[in-house]
Amino acid sequence: MAGGQALEASPGRYQRRRDEIDDDDCADVLGIDVRGPDADPFDIPAKRAPVERLRRWRQAALVLNASRRFRYTLDLKKEEEKEQIRRKIRAHAQVIRAALLFKEAGEKQNHDTELPEILPRGFGIGEEQLTVMTRDHNYSALQEYGGVKGLANLLKTNLEKGIHGDEADLSCRANAFGPNRYPRKKGRSFWVFLWEACQDVTLVILIIAAVISLALGIATEGIKEGWYDGTSIAFAVFLVIVVTAVSDYKQSLQFQHLNEEKQNIQVEVIRGGRRIQVSIFDIVVGDIVALKIGDQVPADGVVISGHSLAIDESSMTGESKIVMKDQKSPFLMAGCKVADGFGTMLVTAVGLNTEWGLLMASISEDNNEETPLQVRLNGVATFIGIVGLSVAAIVLVVLFARYFTGHTTNSDGSVQFVKRHMSAKSAIFGSIKMLTVAVTIVVVAVPEGLPLAVTLTLAYSMQKMMADKALVRRLSACETMGSATTICSDKTGTLTLNQMTVVQSIVGEVKLQTAGNVDKLSPTVVSLLLEGIAQNTSGSVFEAQDGSVEVTGSPTEKAILSWGLDLRMKFAEERSRSSIIHVSPFNSEKKRAGVAVVARDSDVHVHWKGAAEIVLSLCTSWLDVDGSTHEMTPDKANQLKKLIEDMAEQSLRCIAFAYRNLDLKDVPSEEQRINWQLPDNELTLIGIIGMKDPCRPEVRDAVELCKKAGVEVRMVTGDNLKTAKAIALECGILDDSEASAQAVIEGRVFRAYDDTERENVAGKIYVMARSSPNDKLLLVKALKKIGHVVAVTGDGTNDAPALHEADIGLSMGIQGTEVAKESSDIIILDDNFSSVVKVVRWGRSVYANIQKFIQFQLTVNVAALVINVIAAVSSGNVPLNAVQGLGPAMLGHQRRPTIGELLWVNLIMDTLGALALATEPPTDQLMRRPPVGRREPLVTNIMWRNLFIQAVFQVAVLLTLNFKGRDLLHLTHDTLDHSSKVKNTLIFNTFVLCQVFNEVNSRKPEELNIFAGVSRNHLFLAVVSITVVMQVIIIEFLGKFTSTVRLNWKLWLVSVVIAFLSWPLAFVGKFIPVPRTELKDLILRCWPKSGESAAQQTQDDRIALSRV
Repeated sequence: MAGGQALEASPGRYQRRRDEIDDDDCADVLGIDVRGPDADPFDIPAKRAPVERLRRWRQAALVLNASRRFRYTLDLKKEEEKEQIRRKIRAHAQVIRAALLFKEAGEKQNHDTELPEILPRGFGIGEEQLTVMTRDHNYSALQEYGGVKGLANLLKTNLEKGIHGDEADLSCRANAFGPNRYPRKKGRSFWVFLWEACQDVTLVILIIAAVISLALGIATEGIKEGWYDGTSIAFAVFLVIVVTAVSDYKQSLQFQHLNEEKQNIQVEVIRGGRRIQVSIFDIVVGDIVALKIGDQVPADGVVISGHSLAIDESSMTGESKIVMKDQKSPFLMAGCKVADGFGTMLVTAVGLNTEWGLLMASISEDNNEETPLQVRLNGVATFIGIVGLSVAAIVLVVLFARYFTGHTTNSDGSVQFVKRHMSAKSAIFGSIKMLTVAVTIVVVAVPEGLPLAVTLTLAYSMQKMMADKALVRRLSACETMGSATTICSDKTGTLTLNQMTVVQSIVGEVKLQTAGNVDKLSPTVVSLLLEGIAQNTSGSVFEAQDGSVEVTGSPTEKAILSWGLDLRMKFAEERSRSSIIHVSPFNSEKKRAGVAVVARDSDVHVHWKGAAEIVLSLCTSWLDVDGSTHEMTPDKANQLKKLIEDMAEQSLRCIAFAYRNLDLKDVPSEEQRINWQLPDNELTLIGIIGMKDPCRPEVRDAVELCKKAGVEVRMVTGDNLKTAKAIALECGILDDSEASAQAVIEGRVFRAYDDTERENVAGKIYVMARSSPNDKLLLVKALKKIGHVVAVTGDGTNDAPALHEADIGLSMGIQGTEVAKESSDIIILDDNFSSVVKVVRWGRSVYANIQKFIQFQLTVNVAALVINVIAAVSSGNVPLNAVQGLGPAMLGHQRRPTIGELLWVNLIMDTLGALALATEPPTDQLMRRPPVGRREPLVTNIMWRNLFIQAVFQVAVLLTLNFKGRDLLHLTHDTLDHSSKVKNTLIFNTFVLCQVFNEVNSRKPEELNIFAGVSRNHLFLAVVSITVVMQVIIIEFLGKFTSTVRLNWKLWLVSVVIAFLSWPLAFVGKFIPVPRTELKDLILRCWPKSGESAAQQTQDDRIALSRV
């Protein structure tokens, strides 16, 4: 392996399932479930899950509050409605627009604000005229306005310099023609979340129980004493509802903010003669927008000029058809993508005056999307819920049996139910209280908050990842990134600084070290060289009045133009000396760009620039310093190749310039020029330059960190083999000893292999040079086939298929095109590889945080349920009286039910526990482990060990206190009623404090130091502090409502000491070794089977157990 040995992964941990491998299978494309009926419904692929699979896990889940549980999952019905809306808008765009404008006008009237009609002062055309012309693609109307030039005059736009762009100009245009915004659907208010939280079935039952309890309490004990029971339950339910709603509402606000960030596209416009980047929302009518391959058209408009400008209109028309745009077909629609070429457009309609604006106003953008981890946790919640319901049913049956057979006694020893001597009211009251106990057990046992904990940690992680320069577009990518085993990275801008400078250059046989060397070249050579630099570029040079110069374009273009300026090039003058008649834009396949220009003397020159060895292979001659042309002999070609190799070994990117003359009669007519292929044969070499793009200073450490974390880094670049190898050595991807033919390969070589050969060599490749986007796609597919979880970076339009195919697609925020960004799962905002590594840390953190929360919650579940079953069966009492609801005299009037305390524990376990543990920031320890296997169980053997130790400790302590508490606490001298209350209160207090201490244990399931980094996690400290303060208030001041009594300092000390023991227990427990074999496999080994039925049964068992 390159650069050192990575951490070893367990065999088969990355093994893919059929649905993940066969992404191209037609059944998956059609949304048909290709797997058998016995497949685990709670197992979905990370990307492109079939609709049938998504429906099935919903049907299999045990849910008590569907509106809350499924809130952050994909609304399948809404998705169908969205597609219907799209079709309607395409057919009835103007009807919808009129309705929206009518609605806005009505709202203005309702506010009694009379606004005068805003006329386009200073403009020669109105908003409606522009909208109608653009909507209907009315070419005749455009000609009546004087064509594009006449339209620009009416809009007060200079076609060369754009609009003025000052505040007054922008404000005037926005008032006259509208802003480039659309009314967004408002997010759900807090009251909606409050209402949804109320819909939990168990909480509804408890509210009904509270009302009945209140009525019966007042009827039997009078209003002075009888209102406590019902009110305490109602208040506890209200507290749970409010805390749940607040937590969910805050998550919703975070997702809204992320949606706004995703929609805020940066667009290049020309204002005041300068090319600047502005937000898509700041585009105004009259703006000149520069378009290039991969861009999104930001508004409706017309083409001013363009070269090979091809537009993908499928997002608006629904037809996968590329449309060529020129002066005869100039209309552009907002929301479409530039498929090829480049050009400029004049904006004619924005916001609701475009079909794209209407579409966006009618469709709400949601982050609702279930992730594999979320679905798996629904399976865990369902499994635990079934166990909890079973326990609740057993407890209810036992309680009813003991009550109605006269085995339940009051605190004074008297029998509660005496046949024929008990009133119906008392029997009903007792039955309601027993039913309430069962319901409250279900509240704790069915962890509705477990799947939502994923959403909470994802929302938190996404917000923090924004600060780490990563914008998440697809939720599941966060958790999938934690499983990444390899990263296929671009070189330029990701591993390097993307700050190109020309450091070596040779023209003829002269090395142009300084600008003074240009005097050694003849005027003919200088003229051809500067013409090739100025015309064959997609960049530009802006010269301000104060003499300062601003160069814009891609880093490569900026470097070449800056070099031209060093050679005394006057950009504007050079451009005016000849006219462009055709352009062949650069793309990653051919590695070169060409332009045909006609000079004032009618000479036609075809200029080419591109990858040095590729352009050199097309040359049959070379230009000497005196302007003379010489044949490209084999010796001269080898000399130049050696020069290119020498530059490449210095990690320089080599670019060659060449040209050829063309007779004017050989140039096709303007109508035929669209499909004209510029001649690239018999070229004459002008010169070669070497550009340096330094490695990012932090990239070597980031690559080393990946290796330690078991993540292999591979570089995929378009540069030649020598340059790629030099950069890989500099970045630490390769060691000197490994810079061999196996580790370094050219794209064409890999492309020539068949599928089997590719799979055999893919894992050994660490550098792929001279690769095309299709080579990157082939590499991704091969790596996935051999079991890797692949993350891929990309910035170009042609990278979209690889980004789409990869498990995690990472597009570049600065250099990335909109097509690449839309195909990706995460956008790296600073184009920096170290930010990619931070995403890996956050991905692992998501999984680790969920495991911490599961360990904490299962401990409470196991302890509470075990204690309830043992005590209910043995004595008919629920011993966790203040926790689980009722004490030893649970149905007597001397001891009130304390359902509120159960709900308080549920709050600690559910919402507050998730807040504390699911928002832990990532640690360096996470990057010292191997990647998280996507098929590994959520509850590991280490977690089972920790859980078992804590649960056994809590069960033992609480049962001991329940059965022997009065003796141990020396309460025998007190009355039975009061001593029982003290004992019950102590049990409740001890149980809650055990959870607080265990919450700290759960922070570090595998590490000995559980306090590491705790001071930096302010939210965790806040949650723990609030829990402790609330517990003190409940015990000391709310005894009337919770049927507890105040504890003296000695009993408080007893509770704290018992709870504190969970820390040393956890410390010692971590020295107990655990088997490497998963628990489910150990269990299955205990069930010997034979034959095919055994194998099938084993598979079924594995599916059932894999949920946990």
